[in-house]
Amino acid sequence: MDQEPRSVRFSQTTLTELMIPSYANFGGKIHGGILLSLIDKVAYACAARHAGTYCVTVSVDGVDFLEPVEVGDLVSLHASVNYVGRTSLVIGIRVIAENVRNGIQRHTNTSYVTMVAKGDDDKPTVVPELLLENEEDARRFLEAIKRRELKENYRDAFDNAKTRIDVQANLEKLSQQRCVIGWDKNDI
Repeated sequence: MDQEPRSVRFSQTTLTELMIPSYANFGGKIHGGILLSLIDKVAYACAARHAGTYCVTVSVDGVDFLEPVEVGDLVSLHASVNYVGRTSLVIGIRVIAENVRNGIQRHTNTSYVTMVAKGDDDKPTVVPELLLENEEDARRFLEAIKRRELKENYRDAFDNAKTRIDVQANLEKLSQQRCVIGWDKNDI
């Protein structure tokens, strides 16, 4: 079944929620987990709109908490499809917290969520191509490709490095860190 390409605008989604006291941690700031849950919700809504089907979260990348979110802030999460593969979509999310008393808005988070579209048989299903209508759309698509390449390179490099870590040969590195060796180093 051939599907018509869908523009970024077609599925852009904004979720806005008031941050209430029950969302706060002991420090009076909003729990990061609350924000992650909202990020997942808006990513799902955006991806499902584009795909026209149920989508599941595969990974959440680049969750950077730039500023704390306060009780009473009105938080808006703006989601757009940045990239589509055959069955996957990368959703870019920008989180803005607004102090409704003074109208000051702060960019508090940016995140990238990879979703996979599922068919009625619960297997991955093909998503419509993404229609890039301007240079900004193209830039975000290209950035998603680059982010994916870097992530794969990092994963490969780290997997190779961790299989070669010799604890005995690297004990000196630990002596320069904030840790204490709790075993007899000669027992290795």
